[in-house]
Amino acid sequence: MFDEVAPTYDLTNDLLSLGQTRRWRKKVKQAVNPQSGQSILDLAAGTGSSSAEFVAPGVRVVASDFSEGMLEVGRKRHPELEFVFADATKLPFKNEEFHATTISFGLRNVVDVPLALSEMYRVTKPGGRTVICEFSKVQNRLIRPIYEFYLNRLLPAVSDPSSAGGAWPRRC
Repeated sequence: MFDEVAPTYDLTNDLLSLGQTRRWRKKVKQAVNPQSGQSILDLAAGTGSSSAEFVAPGVRVVASDFSEGMLEVGRKRHPELEFVFADATKLPFKNEEFHATTISFGLRNVVDVPLALSEMYRVTKPGGRTVICEFSKVQNRLIRPIYEFYLNRLLPAVSDPSSAGGAWPRRC
């Protein structure tokens, strides 16, 4: 599915989030705080739009994804990034290779979340950072139904008309 939507994925995300993706990327960047000499792994990076946020002098940024179609689009859009095909549950990297590992809005699509978290821990240097940006449960009971309708009904129907009426997949 992601291979097919790769060319329009970033635009769709911007539209469906009402532009919030840019704000979320800046928050993740602040949490990672990339510094010269560091290496950062961005999992479920898609076309690399989230990874590009980390680019700075002397910072190695690796954008990885399980969709070769996304990576292909990303390589064209962001030649400054290193793109690697990778399964989050079986990362092809050395132990303690990265100063920071991130995943934004991708953990919900991982089949085995504990294994993916274990892999992120394995490839992150001691004292490094793991930053996860993901949808959460809204605590405000007045706003919660609106948010859940948007997330579980409207968002899937707009982004994939064949899924209209179905709940957003939590695992692929």
